[in-house]
Amino acid sequence: MFQPLAPVPFWYLRHGETDWNAQGLSQGSIDTPLNTTGIAQARHAAQQLRHRNIETIVASPLSRARVTAEIVAETLGLPVQFDPDLKEVNWGVQEGQPTGNWFGDWTDGGFAPEGGETFAQLRHRVTSGVNRALTCPAEVLIVAHGAVFRVLRAAMGLDAHMRTRNAVPMRCAPGADGWTID
Repeated sequence: MFQPLAPVPFWYLRHGETDWNAQGLSQGSIDTPLNTTGIAQARHAAQQLRHRNIETIVASPLSRARVTAEIVAETLGLPVQFDPDLKEVNWGVQEGQPTGNWFGDWTDGGFAPEGGETFAQLRHRVTSGVNRALTCPAEVLIVAHGAVFRVLRAAMGLDAHMRTRNAVPMRCAPGADGWTID
């Protein structure tokens, strides 16, 4: 049984673009930096997040998320907290390889790359990290990764087969009819 996601609204931001994103390569736990497009995306996202009542920023420590969070934090005048449970999935032997047709099977729980994390393992880790973050002063901004948001969508009872765009802020809110993402 999966740990439930705390029913607390929060903001989510996937890191800005990296060269590996642009090339369609699986980054996973490899610490790839933002490219110039990713830095510009992070700056744009920071402007979009102004006046959103964000009080806390919690991010993955991988540099692509860390730098994205730091750019936003500078604009908002807030510190950044880092949680290793928000790191991207470990893709094992698939890291650095083109994202292939195995990805859907991984999301469905039917496949894990050799040496990599399963969808269930990532969901457990990420849900724990996000639930800790959601105990901080609201509104909380989580800055992390694409597969991290897939497991959060699953924890919200939503379709996990959705690609998350780089550096586009999303507000996630529980409601009587389930979670919404705006």
